[in-house]
Amino acid sequence: MEKKYIAYFSILLVGLLFIIRLFYIQVLDSKYKPSPLDNAAVAVKYDYPERGFIYDRNGVLIVANQPSYDVMIVPRDVKPLDTLEFCNLLKIDKESFLEKYNKAYTYSPRIPSVFVAQLSKSDYAYLQEKMYKYKGFYIQKRSLRQYPINSAANVLGYIGEVSNSLLKKNSYYQQGELIGVNGVEKQYEEALRGVKGVKFIQRDRFNKQIGPYKGGIYDTLAVVGKDVNITLDIKLQKYAEDLMVNKRGGIVAIEPSSGEILALVSSPTYDPNLLVGRERSKNYTKLDNDGHEKPMFDRALLAQYPPGSPFKIINALIGLQEEVITTDTHFYCYGGFKYGRSSKAFLGCHCGVYGSPIKLDMGIYRSCNAYFANTYKRIIEKFPTSVEGMKAWSNHVKSFGLGDFLNNDLSTGVRGVVPDDKYYNRMYPTFTWGASTTISNAIGQGEILTTPIQLANMTATVANKGFYYTPHIIKKIDNKPIQIDRFTVPKKTSIDPEHFDPIIEGMFNTVEKGTARWSKVKGIEICGKTGTAENYSVVNGKRVKFQDHSIFVAFAPKDNPKIAIAVFVENGHFGSIWAGPIANLMIEKYLNGEISRPWEEKRMFEGSIQDEYDKQLLIEELGKELEAETE
Repeated sequence: MEKKYIAYFSILLVGLLFIIRLFYIQVLDSKYKPSPLDNAAVAVKYDYPERGFIYDRNGVLIVANQPSYDVMIVPRDVKPLDTLEFCNLLKIDKESFLEKYNKAYTYSPRIPSVFVAQLSKSDYAYLQEKMYKYKGFYIQKRSLRQYPINSAANVLGYIGEVSNSLLKKNSYYQQGELIGVNGVEKQYEEALRGVKGVKFIQRDRFNKQIGPYKGGIYDTLAVVGKDVNITLDIKLQKYAEDLMVNKRGGIVAIEPSSGEILALVSSPTYDPNLLVGRERSKNYTKLDNDGHEKPMFDRALLAQYPPGSPFKIINALIGLQEEVITTDTHFYCYGGFKYGRSSKAFLGCHCGVYGSPIKLDMGIYRSCNAYFANTYKRIIEKFPTSVEGMKAWSNHVKSFGLGDFLNNDLSTGVRGVVPDDKYYNRMYPTFTWGASTTISNAIGQGEILTTPIQLANMTATVANKGFYYTPHIIKKIDNKPIQIDRFTVPKKTSIDPEHFDPIIEGMFNTVEKGTARWSKVKGIEICGKTGTAENYSVVNGKRVKFQDHSIFVAFAPKDNPKIAIAVFVENGHFGSIWAGPIANLMIEKYLNGEISRPWEEKRMFEGSIQDEYDKQLLIEELGKELEAETE
């Protein structure tokens, strides 16, 4: 008897489950609801909204829109036509016509897709009169980007045709539609694009359109894209790009109190208008294939350089925190620092203070390699083993945002390199390593690699005396200030705040009476640090040294800093030659709005390092030819 009840109960339970599932599928789950797209007698037309405008931090328009026209195709509606005439109108050949038709048909016979994109106004006006002859084709109006100011191409990014891989992942987009590819356009695509409208149109049995499908209950209106304000000061950005003409490198300027990026420069750059319209693909290929200038490579975010002498600031802070030095600790310099028995184990120095005691302040403003080599050695050797010392040192360095992604809202970036104990265990698996083995870390050479944005963020951290806000590019969306925790919550370093004052004083004296004294700006208290980074390349299997990179980091004013900046100029030699003047001109321009040293500005505008780049390229190409001959 019990078995019978169990059987009844099981049947009842299974039936109940079927009923619940059917109710969910038919009533609750929209996935299975009938769609107008499933109706062969319905035509679909999209209404594309204008993309949101992009403004700088001061409300200056930097990205606008211009009208554009696409030739659309619904493959199943295409009737026999004069292919040659149509191709001539569209300025394509017959092979392209067939390729585009097959691609559209494969995508969907019934859903409209772009056949030829981005007609000009004149082409549209001429073609519009003849479109009645070509069934299955129509012209769709939409907007393209327009750049009133030729600047910030690497920051803004561009829009391009949506990829096939994304079409499979995101049902919002249709083949041939446009999407932000990189930069701000990519990061804030959803806000900028708006929402396209859809109209479903009923056809009769003769395939003639007779009105809205079911009275338009499925139709939706287009929603215009939201305007965006980014943190750039476009005047400062353009000024920096002009200063970097005929030079290669990256510049990043940050507002220390917020982490907002004021300028983000990659040089050489390109006119963003080149990547708009029907010439976009051809221009992109030309820019992307330029392996010499690399205008599409964002040096501010992707180029990894040894930080050079600016990294001495970090070692000084770690030395103070670990109590291996004080502000009164002194070392002697005899033209450098000897760290081993071999005559080659010598780290040269050009501080010019020979045989006299050098304390922290002078060590910074004269940039003494011997002082910081001694400091670094004490840090590593404070601990029982080199492994423990290196682990502690590396953790301190990483607390400044170096050696990792900054978790910003930029569309690209790299980690940089901060070596740790595991790194050196892999590098030297057969013998013990220590402070002497890794002494290049003392002066920002060797295995350490940083990007300009990381070094600018490090400088902002010093300006803030021990904390930073994640650098970011977004300021407002739809005129509403952005409040994102990762941008508004400060990140603290492992260094106590009281240790920053003597470092800041040393950086101030660097500009007042040290290695950057030639770039001093009257009326502005600038705290800075010059640097040079060694520049090597492998040529025909040999490591060849080329002209050093020029580096300068700074913030100003000394009290309540408004701007922190890092400048890298490739092959620029000493930091005081190119990077220092460029940084200080930018600081003066940003804080005062005008320049008090027009002769310095003129020298930077007209100065060129092209000869150095040509020389390096020639040597590298000759090396490749010799290598090919020996194979």
